[in-house]
Amino acid sequence: MELILMVLTAFPLGYFIRSRTAALVAYIAMHSFVFSFQNTALLMEWLGGDYSAFPKDATSPPWSYLLINVAIYAAGLGLVLLGGKARAKVSAKRARNAVDIAG
Repeated sequence: MELILMVLTAFPLGYFIRSRTAALVAYIAMHSFVFSFQNTALLMEWLGGDYSAFPKDATSPPWSYLLINVAIYAAGLGLVLLGGKARAKVSAKRARNAVDIAG
């Protein structure tokens, strides 16, 4: 779920929201909701006997789950910033190619 959110929303948020801070906060808010929902769903499956996401031993930390989620989160934040840079580049190009019709 997090990966789908990252692919579909991170770059457009950075591109269409002018404020970098607002774009990052929007992505963080959306990601936290999806992460919470995903984590709850995986925990419910783990309690039902599916050990594909979390280890069978409840005292063992799920390091692989942590690393994958951190990588997805960091990539999403990077895509938000990349979207902002792409918007700035397009805006600068438009400003250079603008024709002054007043003078």
